[in-house]
Amino acid sequence: MSITGAPFKVLMAATSYPSDPSDWKGRFIHDLAARLDTTGRVQLDLWAPPGDLPGMVNSANSPGDTRWLRSLLDNGGIAHLLRRRPVAGLLRARGILARLRAACGRTPADIYHVHWMQLALGLPRDGKPAYVSVLGSDFGLLRLPGMTSLLRHAFRGRPTLLAPNTGWMSTELQARFGDVARIVPNPFGVDPAWFELQRAPSVPNKWLVVSRITRNKLGDLFDWGAGLFGNGRDLVLLGPMQETLALPPWIEAKGATNPAELRGQWFPQAAGMLTLSRHDEGRPQVLIEAMAAGMPVIASRIAAHTDLIRHGETGWIVDSQKELCEALLQAEDEETAARIGGAAREWVRERIGTWEDWARRCVDGYEMLLERAVPHGT
Repeated sequence: MSITGAPFKVLMAATSYPSDPSDWKGRFIHDLAARLDTTGRVQLDLWAPPGDLPGMVNSANSPGDTRWLRSLLDNGGIAHLLRRRPVAGLLRARGILARLRAACGRTPADIYHVHWMQLALGLPRDGKPAYVSVLGSDFGLLRLPGMTSLLRHAFRGRPTLLAPNTGWMSTELQARFGDVARIVPNPFGVDPAWFELQRAPSVPNKWLVVSRITRNKLGDLFDWGAGLFGNGRDLVLLGPMQETLALPPWIEAKGATNPAELRGQWFPQAAGMLTLSRHDEGRPQVLIEAMAAGMPVIASRIAAHTDLIRHGETGWIVDSQKELCEALLQAEDEETAARIGGAAREWVRERIGTWEDWARRCVDGYEMLLERAVPHGT
């Protein structure tokens, strides 16, 4: 095996993937795979729910895997099942790991790349390097008894790189796994089109919440938003209903969306984006896209948001209804919105970059892993 010669054979695994261009589920996995494919450095096989594969990317699914993974998404996905129906979720998790292990056995690979840290539990004990993209939902599952020990066992005996989507995760990952894996943050990028988006906010002011609809994802929205929306200020909620919640009349729920719809319809006319989530978030992709588009963002004080937003410089962090009211008024001032939105766009451009930047950092990580896997002198 040559580190600088032939393309790396990478088997990438994920439990979410868009079924078509309009599908919101796992859209970032498609974008990641597409950009890795264009580097010319990677021969990529993808084990994931069925959907359109970009470029020269091949499917590593068996026919049974395709049917089984489609059914998993139809039931809300593994993270949703583990939260809402733990017994059914654990049974599905065992099926995921068994099927992934079988896919590894039949697919030639130099490196395994998994999205969702717990997928590493399904990798065979063959010593091949593992690149592990760490997402926000992983941290919730790390609280399960014995999960850290299981993952340490999976990482030990192979070169392993943990790539959290944001730097705030690094301290805890280092404490749990620093002696068996290397931790190198690699934030997901954005499509360059977000930086070029032209905005002309509508009247009355229209605020967006783009989120799966659960109690934790909406957070304090019902309490803090009452009285602030509905009278000359609209609130549009975009996302699939994943818990049965009674929405107040001042929320306009429009259902699931996708990046093309956000770019073409919602982002140009919106005054800004709001999230009061209390969920285990990593680095919410839609917030990065909103900031890249120059849109003012108001967010709750959780690590995923404070890591991304500089209060009063690239957006607002709020802890109460009063602070939310003040942030809305500031963001609706045309001059302030232009200043904050412009600073947010430049921060994303400089600190996060595009999918091409992500893919370059990924390839650097693959090289790092293979250098550890190949003895000196070969």
